[in-house]
Amino acid sequence: MTDLGLTHVAFSVRDLDASVAFYRKYGGMEVVHERAGDGIRVAWVSDRTRPFAIVLIEAADRHDTPLGPSGHLGVACPDRATVDRLCAAAEAEGRLRKPPTDSGPPVGYWAFLADPDGNTLELSHGQEVGLTVERAGHG
Repeated sequence: MTDLGLTHVAFSVRDLDASVAFYRKYGGMEVVHERAGDGIRVAWVSDRTRPFAIVLIEAADRHDTPLGPSGHLGVACPDRATVDRLCAAAEAEGRLRKPPTDSGPPVGYWAFLADPDGNTLELSHGQEVGLTVERAGHG
Protein backbone atom coordinates (compact mmCIF):
# COMPACT_ATOMS: atom_id res chain seq x y z
CA MET A 1 0.00 0.00 0.00
CA THR A 2 1.29 3.45 -0.92
CA ASP A 3 0.50 6.31 1.43
CA LEU A 4 -1.39 9.03 -0.41
CA GLY A 5 -3.26 12.02 0.95
CA LEU A 6 -3.63 12.88 4.62
CA THR A 7 -1.61 10.39 6.72
CA HIS A 8 -1.12 11.96 10.16
CA VAL A 9 -1.34 14.91 12.48
CA ALA A 10 1.46 15.64 14.98
CA PHE A 11 1.25 17.16 18.45
CA SER A 12 3.94 18.29 20.83
CA VAL A 13 3.22 16.78 24.24
CA ARG A 14 4.65 17.33 27.70
CA ASP A 15 4.25 13.71 28.93
CA LEU A 16 4.28 11.05 26.20
CA ASP A 17 3.11 8.26 28.51
CA ALA A 18 0.11 10.29 29.75
CA SER A 19 -0.83 11.24 26.17
CA VAL A 20 -0.57 7.65 24.92
CA ALA A 21 -2.74 6.49 27.84
CA PHE A 22 -5.34 9.19 27.06
CA TYR A 23 -5.64 8.33 23.35
CA ARG A 24 -5.70 4.61 24.18
CA LYS A 25 -8.53 5.05 26.70
CA TYR A 26 -10.68 7.61 24.92
CA GLY A 27 -9.76 7.12 21.26
CA GLY A 28 -9.39 3.34 21.17
CA MET A 29 -5.87 3.79 19.77
CA GLU A 30 -2.69 1.81 20.18
CA VAL A 31 0.97 2.54 19.61
CA VAL A 32 2.01 1.41 16.14
CA HIS A 33 5.52 2.92 16.19
CA GLU A 34 7.78 4.48 18.78
CA ARG A 35 11.30 5.76 18.94
CA ALA A 36 13.60 7.89 21.10
CA GLY A 37 16.81 9.77 20.56
CA ASP A 38 18.36 13.22 20.34
CA GLY A 39 16.30 14.47 23.28
CA ILE A 40 12.89 13.43 21.92
CA ARG A 41 10.46 10.55 22.38
CA VAL A 42 7.91 9.83 19.66
CA ALA A 43 4.89 7.55 19.48
CA TRP A 44 2.54 7.03 16.57
CA VAL A 45 -0.94 6.00 17.73
CA SER A 46 -3.71 4.68 15.49
CA ASP A 47 -7.12 3.07 15.77
CA ARG A 48 -6.09 0.89 12.78
CA THR A 49 -9.31 1.62 10.87
CA ARG A 50 -7.45 3.46 8.08
CA PRO A 51 -3.84 4.41 7.27
CA PHE A 52 -3.76 7.40 9.62
CA ALA A 53 -1.85 8.12 12.82
CA ILE A 54 -1.52 10.76 15.49
CA VAL A 55 2.16 11.47 16.05
CA LEU A 56 2.91 12.43 19.65
CA ILE A 57 6.29 14.12 20.18
CA GLU A 58 7.76 14.72 23.64
CA ALA A 59 10.74 17.05 23.65
CA ALA A 60 12.00 18.98 26.65
CA ASP A 61 13.11 21.95 24.55
CA ARG A 62 9.83 22.40 22.64
CA HIS A 63 6.64 24.00 23.81
CA ASP A 64 3.79 24.42 21.39
CA THR A 65 0.37 25.72 22.21
CA PRO A 66 -2.81 23.62 21.93
CA LEU A 67 -4.93 23.75 18.80
CA GLY A 68 -7.00 26.69 20.01
CA PRO A 69 -10.69 26.90 20.93
CA SER A 70 -12.06 25.25 17.77
CA GLY A 71 -9.25 22.93 16.69
CA HIS A 72 -9.77 19.27 17.57
CA LEU A 73 -9.34 15.66 16.52
CA GLY A 74 -12.48 13.64 15.85
CA VAL A 75 -12.93 9.98 16.78
CA ALA A 76 -16.09 8.09 15.82
CA CYS A 77 -17.58 5.71 18.40
CA PRO A 78 -19.72 2.64 17.59
CA ASP A 79 -22.79 3.95 19.45
CA ARG A 80 -24.15 6.73 21.67
CA ALA A 81 -23.70 4.57 24.77
CA THR A 82 -19.93 4.51 24.16
CA VAL A 83 -19.85 8.31 23.86
CA ASP A 84 -21.83 8.58 27.11
CA ARG A 85 -19.63 6.05 28.94
CA LEU A 86 -16.39 7.75 27.89
CA CYS A 87 -17.80 11.18 28.74
CA ALA A 88 -18.72 9.99 32.23
CA ALA A 89 -15.15 8.74 32.73
CA ALA A 90 -13.74 12.00 31.35
CA GLU A 91 -16.00 14.06 33.63
CA ALA A 92 -14.77 12.08 36.65
CA GLU A 93 -11.19 12.94 35.62
CA GLY A 94 -11.96 16.61 34.99
CA ARG A 95 -11.45 16.17 31.21
CA LEU A 96 -14.98 16.78 29.90
CA ARG A 97 -14.90 20.04 27.98
CA LYS A 98 -18.41 19.90 26.41
CA PRO A 99 -21.03 17.26 27.27
CA PRO A 100 -22.73 15.18 24.55
CA THR A 101 -24.92 17.13 22.12
CA ASP A 102 -27.10 15.78 19.33
CA SER A 103 -26.74 18.09 16.32
CA GLY A 104 -28.51 15.84 13.80
CA PRO A 105 -27.08 14.78 10.42
CA PRO A 106 -24.39 15.05 9.28
CA VAL A 107 -22.81 16.17 12.58
CA GLY A 108 -24.44 13.57 14.85
CA TYR A 109 -23.97 13.05 18.58
CA TRP A 110 -20.73 14.52 19.86
CA ALA A 111 -18.76 15.74 22.88
CA PHE A 112 -15.40 17.40 23.58
CA LEU A 113 -12.69 16.13 25.97
CA ALA A 114 -9.38 17.74 26.95
CA ASP A 115 -6.20 15.70 26.45
CA PRO A 116 -3.28 16.01 28.90
CA ASP A 117 -1.85 18.97 26.95
CA GLY A 118 -5.10 20.91 26.56
CA ASN A 119 -5.89 19.80 23.00
CA THR A 120 -9.47 18.79 22.27
CA LEU A 121 -10.63 15.30 21.31
CA GLU A 122 -14.13 15.06 19.87
CA LEU A 123 -15.99 11.79 20.44
CA SER A 124 -18.95 11.27 18.12
CA HIS A 125 -21.53 8.81 16.89
CA GLY A 126 -23.46 9.22 13.66
CA GLN A 127 -21.18 11.76 12.02
CA GLU A 128 -21.35 11.26 8.31
CA VAL A 129 -17.89 12.47 7.31
CA GLY A 130 -17.24 9.58 4.91
CA LEU A 131 -20.69 9.86 3.33
CA THR A 132 -20.44 13.64 3.05
CA VAL A 133 -17.03 13.43 1.35
CA GLU A 134 -18.31 10.69 -0.97
CA ARG A 135 -21.41 12.70 -1.91
CA ALA A 136 -19.26 15.74 -2.68
CA GLY A 137 -17.53 13.77 -5.43
CA HIS A 138 -14.29 14.73 -7.08
CA GLY A 139 -15.09 18.13 -8.44
